[in-house]
Amino acid sequence: MSNQTVKFSEEAIAECHKIIKRYPAGKHKSSLLPILHIAQAENEGWLSSATMDKVAEIIGITPVEVYEVASFYSMYNLKPVGKCVLEVCRTVPCWLNGAEELVSYLEKKLNIKVGETTKDGMFTIKTVECLGSCGTAPMLQCGANYHENLTNEKTDALLEKLKAENSRKSYTDII
Repeated sequence: MSNQTVKFSEEAIAECHKIIKRYPAGKHKSSLLPILHIAQAENEGWLSSATMDKVAEIIGITPVEVYEVASFYSMYNLKPVGKCVLEVCRTVPCWLNGAEELVSYLEKKLNIKVGETTKDGMFTIKTVECLGSCGTAPMLQCGANYHENLTNEKTDALLEKLKAENSRKSYTDII
């Protein structure tokens, strides 16, 4: 257990317990994915070791079981990220339809490389495996939203919209 104190809001704890109750007795580990989304949303968009330890405690599983899952899926961030994580699909169909150019454009536009966060803490660029939108490439996901058929102009408009909203984008609205 980490020395860092992790606190979840009363609402988040209540939601976690509600999710755990969805599963039959002895199958509570099945609640891990949605609870990790809640934990990430509660902790500025990322999962510290202490946060994952708290999730393990809430569910009643070992911390290593949480670490294994959190480190496997690209939608969980194991280091601090910007308010908007721009996840660009990097699989072959997307790459053939302009994903590489989209990543290069984002890097130049935001003055960061993949895996980095802008100085203002607004954007992080990630490349991820298939997002299931091969026919609308190039595309990216930000929080729960897909942005498809992207051009430089559409990307500029998206970045401006996200800057104007100035809020953390997460997956919690889909659980």
